Amino acid sequence: MKFVLNSFCVAATLFLALHAGAAFAQATPVVGTIGITSEEILVVAKGWSIKKDILGKDVYNEANEKVGTIGDIIVTPVKAMSYAIVGTGGFLGIAEHDVVIPVSQLTIKDKRVLLPGATKEAVKAMPAFKYSE
Repeated sequence: MKFVLNSFCVAATLFLALHAGAAFAQATPVVGTIGITSEEILVVAKGWSIKKDILGKDVYNEANEKVGTIGDIIVTPVKAMSYAIVGTGGFLGIAEHDVVIPVSQLTIKDKRVLLPGATKEAVKAMPAFKYSE
């Protein structure tokens, strides 16, 4: 249940970050109820699915070179910012170097996740990310 809720929150946050709220400005909120309007549902349905489109996907640069793999998406409680945890190096998750990439720097083109301007060496040189305990 927690994963589903987190996935929904991340997907909604990604949509908001990528589409600057233009569609939301036109939708009339439903007063006195929870959830979103039917117009907003149509907009959300066109957004990225964390589970389908992002998690576990390889990340490539514009030269079609693999620079890492997305292992997680984190949404911060302050300002609802989204970050991808991208692992590089290592084998089957062993000795992998995890780094943080703002989701706003990622794009999806032809069902591939792209990080323009990245190289495997540049990603490996970034500070390592470790989860807090």
